Amino acid sequence: MNLLTDPWLPFRYRDGDGRIAYRPPSALADPNVLDLALPRADFQGAAWQFLIALLQTAMTPKNTDAWLDYYQTPPSMAKLDDLLAPFASAFELDGDGPRFMQDLDPLDDVKDAPVAGLLIDSPGANGIKNNTDFFVKRGRVETACPECAALALYTMQINAPAGGAGIRVGLRGGGPLTTLILPEDDSKPLWARLWPNVMPADAVGQPGQTWRAPEACDSDLFFWMKDTRVSDKKGTEVLPEQVHPLHAFWSMPRRYRLLFDETPGECDLCGREATHPVRRLRAKKQGANYDGPWRHPLTPYRRLNPKKLDELPLSSKGQPGGLGYRHWPGLVLEDEAVSGALPARVVTHHLQKYRQVEAARDDGEAFEALFKRTRLWVFGYDMDNMKPRGWYSVEMPLVGVPEGQQETLRGWAKRFVDLASEISWTLRNQLKRAWFKRPEDAKGDMSQIDAQFFEATQLAFFSALREMGEALLDETPMLSPETHRQWYLALKRETVALFDAQAISGPLEGMKMQQLERITSARRYLLAYLNGSGKKVGKTVQTFAEIGDFDLKAPRIERNEESPA
Repeated sequence: MNLLTDPWLPFRYRDGDGRIAYRPPSALADPNVLDLALPRADFQGAAWQFLIALLQTAMTPKNTDAWLDYYQTPPSMAKLDDLLAPFASAFELDGDGPRFMQDLDPLDDVKDAPVAGLLIDSPGANGIKNNTDFFVKRGRVETACPECAALALYTMQINAPAGGAGIRVGLRGGGPLTTLILPEDDSKPLWARLWPNVMPADAVGQPGQTWRAPEACDSDLFFWMKDTRVSDKKGTEVLPEQVHPLHAFWSMPRRYRLLFDETPGECDLCGREATHPVRRLRAKKQGANYDGPWRHPLTPYRRLNPKKLDELPLSSKGQPGGLGYRHWPGLVLEDEAVSGALPARVVTHHLQKYRQVEAARDDGEAFEALFKRTRLWVFGYDMDNMKPRGWYSVEMPLVGVPEGQQETLRGWAKRFVDLASEISWTLRNQLKRAWFKRPEDAKGDMSQIDAQFFEATQLAFFSALREMGEALLDETPMLSPETHRQWYLALKRETVALFDAQAISGPLEGMKMQQLERITSARRYLLAYLNGSGKKVGKTVQTFAEIGDFDLKAPRIERNEESPA
């Protein structure tokens, strides 16, 4: 099977019934194709990255102007097929020659293993040996069609988590977050949703790399085209300056060979019948060992200590509690000197493109819509070393502002997020007071309270964020008192609602009257804090109201008027 010419990807059409058809990658240029439709969330994210990588490889625009021309006039499917054709030899999934993302060596010296080993959430050998596969059971996937096997292979190579001695981690660290730019209008064809994530040649590479036209035979781009870069000795690390600038899209830390079976069977992942399914594979240690200042174009990074610029930044990862607006500043606004935040280069370049378009082109409202009304799709695994704890996927607004106003936006957003974090912390503590006689001794995970709080207030934050973006377009930008006040009211409303819903659901200790007294006392303290009462209790809220220039004691708005439109 060839991944450029065969119909192996399921595309979803814009028809009312959501029709799905398997077609080759060039179908992404069909204006009637809306999205992909993969059987797993991690496959969906990987397939998007696969198509972006193909576009970046086959048609990297020479500059921003050329990028905009392609956005305005997409290639036909036939044209895209012509552009992809020169790379077909690097995308054979099976056969005697080079195989896509597989070792050139057939690996006859290692034992066969189940194909389920390609799935990041499958239990490992220790989990099976120790019978600790309680939630994700062994034996779920024993047969994979070639199409799903190809996606599982690509998903593993670009996300490869820690796996033990000699089992290499992915180029951007195990289980990285990915951030992609989407148009706000989700009815746009797939081309218009993928192309914003392709960068011009002068922006896609890293320092120390030299741009050259990609070729299928270039083993500095596609490692699988030649013998494996084995990392069994020191000095065999793969550094950015040693490879093609686009190699980050095709990184290959693991050594695999898929074994195609002659016995047909039904795929345990998508349910389709496969003539030559994959049931077994071979895997070997000591694959490519990525080291040095790698920064994948689609992944955000951060410096643990912004003062130590000689320390390499780390890719952002999923964390317990999920992804939400409290992570937004670090995903969008570069702040290397203070917080250490380094958004994905595709995000920073997108915002730079907007400023370049303003200065150099006059193409009407089409490009205004492209740059001013966009979203950020953030997704990835939450990994505990080599164990996945969950998969997160969330969309957020992407607010583009002039470069000189980014510091102002960062300050505003931080102010709003800090208030939410302080209130969430207070809510959590008062719930412990309501639940326990000795709250200081109470143990256990309270992160679900934070998760519920931030989820309940997310829409209100994104609404305020858009108001921030509009305010920054003025010559003398100021964030209105009403924006501050509405954010405070949203936090207060959801805090009280969560407390009332949770206070009586915790473990009861002692007599009911004692429990009631604890709940009443904790609620009284919480309301005093939210109302800004007292010099100590409400200091955080008082300060926010003073900076926002609104009165905490203003007449209360009715609930239906408080709710966002």
